[in-house]
Amino acid sequence: MDPATVIGLVAAFGAIFTTQILEGGSPMSIMLLPPLILIFVGTMAASMAGNTLPTTIGAFKWLVYGFTAKKPDLDSVVDPLVKMAEKARREGLLALESEMEAVDDPFMKKGLQMAVDGTDPDDLYEILSAEVKSRKAAAAIGIGFWTDAGGYSPTIGIIGTCLGLIHVLENLSQPDKLGHLIAGAFVATLWGILSANVMFLPWGKRIKNVVAMECARMELIIDGVLAIQAGANPRVVASKLQSKMIATGPSGAAKEAA
Repeated sequence: MDPATVIGLVAAFGAIFTTQILEGGSPMSIMLLPPLILIFVGTMAASMAGNTLPTTIGAFKWLVYGFTAKKPDLDSVVDPLVKMAEKARREGLLALESEMEAVDDPFMKKGLQMAVDGTDPDDLYEILSAEVKSRKAAAAIGIGFWTDAGGYSPTIGIIGTCLGLIHVLENLSQPDKLGHLIAGAFVATLWGILSANVMFLPWGKRIKNVVAMECARMELIIDGVLAIQAGANPRVVASKLQSKMIATGPSGAAKEAA
């Protein structure tokens, strides 16, 4: 897994708590149970209300996937496809049948098998591209859930502050308690904004970028398989895939996701 998100979360919370300490406060002063319950339970409930139960469960699965997915290795796509192109160029497409067991990537294996079976190039492209689109559509559900959560949590934080200020007004006859109550009222707003911008929105973006890189890898495989099927020179296949790899590498995939 790529540790960027974990490092970012730790650094962000570290900066927040360090700032709190440097200003003479205590990190525990913002760790109040009522605001935390309101923000996290309330935000999850609001996001769930706009989705179905399977979608909600799927969103948490996508979150786990976003944190644990390995960074796609595009080099592991180019080398096998170039070797396949060399063999197909020398011995014909049917010679690739004996190489199928050595292919670990299910998507690449499926594409090569379809090419060997004589599938029409247009049909092959349409079938494999449909899988890429399906992957993006499935991921959009998880992305949307966490993006929605990032939109709801600041408003729910304001609701918590309003509830806290109502409690303040109920205790105007006890001035010695007002400072503590007012400070506590704004903790909900703090956590609403913090959770949106440090957690929920970055989580949605993480899933989006991981899936974009995965789909870029799948699209690279499609280009390679079609080139092999067309009988392209292995050097041309390598050059084409390497050019595409530069354009759709991590930075290109992230740009496409944005």
